[in-house]
Amino acid sequence: MKQMIQALTLAALMAGAPAAMADTLLIDRAHEKPAVALPARGETASQVEARFGAPQEKLEPRGGQKRQWPVINRWVYPAFTVYFERQRVIDVVANQAGPEEIGPKPPIR
Repeated sequence: MKQMIQALTLAALMAGAPAAMADTLLIDRAHEKPAVALPARGETASQVEARFGAPQEKLEPRGGQKRQWPVINRWVYPAFTVYFERQRVIDVVANQAGPEEIGPKPPIR
């Protein structure tokens, strides 16, 4: 990944375009050691709520139209969003730290 970024920066400099070195990529921050503990895969919703408190927002459930598409619940905290399947954590995604950070779009509400 670093080699690709270096190659793109070099290509931009050679083309005369200014390099955008000030941009912070969400993927770079996601690879860093998190400053706060995150919910672990397999934890229950009640364990997450006990450790991190009530979420800022509980988004509408998605899925469940077919048996093989389980209902996915999403809880939004200030630094991350937790995804649950059958009350168990299946994933945790870092939220954008600010509008200047380049990364995935916010969750669909």
